[in-house]
Amino acid sequence: MHPAQKISKSRKRKRRSHHALSPIHYVRCAQCGSAKLPHAACTNCGFVNPQLAIKVGEEAEA
Repeated sequence: MHPAQKISKSRKRKRRSHHALSPIHYVRCAQCGSAKLPHAACTNCGFVNPQLAIKVGEEAEA
């Protein structure tokens, strides 16, 4: 079966207006200056805030 009426381009585009992707917001790390996600640890140096830092890239030796 075919549709009863043609859906115009503007009506179709209005319906799909909420499907657009939003850009990812990056901030600079306060310690090393690389790009990172806000409220997350830096993947380069592990810096989160002045009171907390996470060790990155080091393996625990037993």
